[in-house]
Amino acid sequence: MKYIVFVTKPIRIMMVSVFDSTPPTQHKKNTFNTISWTALLVGILDLAAATLKFYIENGGNPLPVLKFIASGLFGKEGLSGGLLMITWGIVFHFMISFLFTLFLFLIYPRVIKRLKNKFLTGILYGAGIWIVMNQVVLPVSNTPSLPFDFIQAIIGVLILMITMGIPIALAADKHYLSRGQVS
Repeated sequence: MKYIVFVTKPIRIMMVSVFDSTPPTQHKKNTFNTISWTALLVGILDLAAATLKFYIENGGNPLPVLKFIASGLFGKEGLSGGLLMITWGIVFHFMISFLFTLFLFLIYPRVIKRLKNKFLTGILYGAGIWIVMNQVVLPVSNTPSLPFDFIQAIIGVLILMITMGIPIALAADKHYLSRGQVS
């Protein structure tokens, strides 16, 4: 057993790299954790921005933002409900944040090869989130229809770019760079 001490350096390096390599299941776990933490972060940022915007524009309690989210499934009951509807609003908000985060993580390696800029990717993704939410999700949900307001649309797009698009793109870029999957 003592002769192992005299093993040449290249062999030791090879042995270390074999023992230090992360198994594929660990990569999946790390990816899931990164996506989950990123979704939590962007969900908090987006919710904070939405409630702050509501508070500035309407004054008073910003909890109707969460009831509006709950109304996507529950309709008018979501808007008039109490703590239960607020809780559902939180759950739905973070589920949506997770799905948008997951989607960008899944497509990021292909997108970054074309766009070559993580900030541009995030800006475009934030705009894409706004389009999907306002042109697909809200029209098919039970939320009350709101009239289109160009200024509010621009503010909404900017909020999603800053609170979701860019942070998700930065997290995805860091994650894939650490794994050597993007350059």
